[in-house]
Amino acid sequence: MGSIISKGNLFPPELTNQLIDTVRGKSSLARLSQSQPLPFNGETEFTFSLDSEVDLVAENAAKSNGGGAITPVTMQPVKVEYGMRISDEFKFAAEEVQLQYLQTFAEGFAKKVARGLDIMAFHGVNPRTGSTASALNDKNFDDLISNIVVYDAAAPEDNVTAAVALVEAAEHEVTGMAMSPTFKSALATLKQSATSNMAMFPELGWGAAVGEINGLPVDANSTVNFHSNADRAIVGNFADFFKWGIARQIPVEVIEYGNPDNSEAGDLKGHNQIYLRGEAYIGWGILVPDAFAIVKAGASA
Repeated sequence: MGSIISKGNLFPPELTNQLIDTVRGKSSLARLSQSQPLPFNGETEFTFSLDSEVDLVAENAAKSNGGGAITPVTMQPVKVEYGMRISDEFKFAAEEVQLQYLQTFAEGFAKKVARGLDIMAFHGVNPRTGSTASALNDKNFDDLISNIVVYDAAAPEDNVTAAVALVEAAEHEVTGMAMSPTFKSALATLKQSATSNMAMFPELGWGAAVGEINGLPVDANSTVNFHSNADRAIVGNFADFFKWGIARQIPVEVIEYGNPDNSEAGDLKGHNQIYLRGEAYIGWGILVPDAFAIVKAGASA
C-alpha cells in the first residue's frame, strides 16, 4: 500500500481543511455563526448576565452592587462516524488514485458531518436513526429555547417579526435565521399587496440559494425540520451566542477484514472489498438560550 493512507491514519492536512470549509458551506449553523473550530479537548465559554445599569457615583459617594451571574457552557466534542465499502483495488492503486478515492470520500463525509452538526444541535437526535440521543439532552435548540412562535403558513413574515420581537425583548440582537424549505416556500409565495402579483421576496423564487432577506442573513436547510420535526425557522443571535468547532485531528481508517458495518454483505475479504471509515469530533454550545426564538408548527400560543 502507498503512503497516502494506511490503517489508522489521519486525513492529510489539506483534506482536513477542505472538510472544515465544506462543513461551513453546508451547515446552516456554521454558516450563520462563523465561529472558529474548537480545541480537540473541548472548551468552556462563560457568559455574564449583568442585572442592573451602570451606577453614577458622585465624589466620595458609596458604590452599590449591580448584581449579576456568570454561566459556564461547556462545549465537549462528540464523535460522529461514517463508513462505506469500496473495491479492494484501492489497496493496489497508485498513490494518486488513492488520493482521488480519499478526496471523494472526504467530500461526501464533510457534507454528512455538516448535516449532522445541524441535526444534533437543532434537535438533539442521532442523525442516522432520528432518535433522541441522551448525550445531547439540554444541548440543543429544541430543549433549550423557550421563545416560541406558532407557525402560520399564510403569514410567515409576521412569524419572523414576532420571533425577532421575542429576542429583542430579551435585549439581544438578531443576526440570522435558519429556515426550513417549507418556511422558505411560504415566504416565496407572499405578494407585495392583495392586488399585486409581484412577489414580496423575489430573491426566494425558483430555488435560489438566498443568503439575505431584508438585510438579515438567512440559510434554508432541510435540517431545520429534520425527520418531520415541527420547527420551521430559528431566529436569533447566532454570531455571538452559538459556538461550534471541529477538532482538526480527523482519523480515517482502512479496514480489510471482517464485517465492520454489520452488513448482510458479509466478510470484506470474501467479497474483495475494503471499508473506509471517517470520524470527526464536533463540539458546540448555545451560550444564551433567550437570544433565540423558534417558529414551530403545532405549537400552542
